[in-house]
Amino acid sequence: MSFSPQSRVWIYQSDRKFTSTEESEILNKLAAFTNQWKAHGNELLAKAEIRYGFFIILTVDESQAGVTGCSIDSSVRLIKEIEQEYHVDLFNRFNIAYKVNGEVVVNSKEDFETLVNIKQVTPETIVFNNMVQNLAELNNKWEVPFQNSWHSTVFAHLL
Repeated sequence: MSFSPQSRVWIYQSDRKFTSTEESEILNKLAAFTNQWKAHGNELLAKAEIRYGFFIILTVDESQAGVTGCSIDSSVRLIKEIEQEYHVDLFNRFNIAYKVNGEVVVNSKEDFETLVNIKQVTPETIVFNNMVQNLAELNNKWEVPFQNSWHSTVFAHLL
């Protein structure tokens, strides 16, 4: 399946890394969902993946059929079910993900702010911009240096 660079993406970041068993089970749930995902009866060209054991990414190529409020609601219901079943937080936008020695770390906004303050997070630290909206942005603007991210404007007073 080939997806347009303009395909819409939704990123759900976990507050902890999924175990390999959990990741496998969640991927099966996501595959079952995306294979039958519809918008007003039209099948959506969709896929789901988990990256780094932390990020659930849903992608829909709207060239075939556009997503609707109802279809988005159904995906949110699935994510909430995963959240409950695996005891993870997938909707907390105040958790910030970044890389340390190539490994993903997730911390609260407060802890992240402390790390910036004590220079454990530097302008070069890779952070994840989960606000990206399409596949092109996911591929080019999702993993960016702290200094080039929206995070740096929030924490500018510490740099």
